[in-house]
Amino acid sequence: MKKQIITIALLINSLIGYSNAEINNYLVDNSKKVTVEFRNVKKGHLLSIKDNKGVTIYSEVISENGHLAKILDVTYLEQGTYYVELDKDFEIVIKPFKIKENIVIFEENEEKTIFKPVIRNQENMIFISKIALDNEPMQVVIYYNDEVIFSETIQTETILNRIYRLEKEIKGNYKVVFYNNNRSFENAFKI
Repeated sequence: MKKQIITIALLINSLIGYSNAEINNYLVDNSKKVTVEFRNVKKGHLLSIKDNKGVTIYSEVISENGHLAKILDVTYLEQGTYYVELDKDFEIVIKPFKIKENIVIFEENEEKTIFKPVIRNQENMIFISKIALDNEPMQVVIYYNDEVIFSETIQTETILNRIYRLEKEIKGNYKVVFYNNNRSFENAFKI
């Protein structure tokens, strides 16, 4: 695994606000350092940097609520495409950036938000809700004792609401795995 190649310096972690996440970028002293800012972060959110293959280069669990501003030193990253992600409660904010000729460029027109599915169970019922503005296919797979008992691929629903009923009499370990945008989300439970 790659060594941690990015050093993070904490600038400000105070102002509590409730607006969309933002990233501002600029060069500091002509080196490959950028300021990354997010508003409305909460303790427990995950900030990470990934390469174009999805490999996590750096990650940090946010320790305080409010406004987050950090200086990222990307001096040791090679030229290419990378992503800053903020994994929040119900969404993942993705901000792509490129390093080209010793310049860091955030691609604001390619920023996107992936809404996570809400998966919950109540007795023998499974409820799944998801906003899918990108029209990417979604797959739901239900496991019983590590064996697939149901699988469904949903193509073009902007708002997904599904209820799955399980047999009350069949006790054991269940798991729901939801696949979308090359990511998976899961919820395990017992009946």
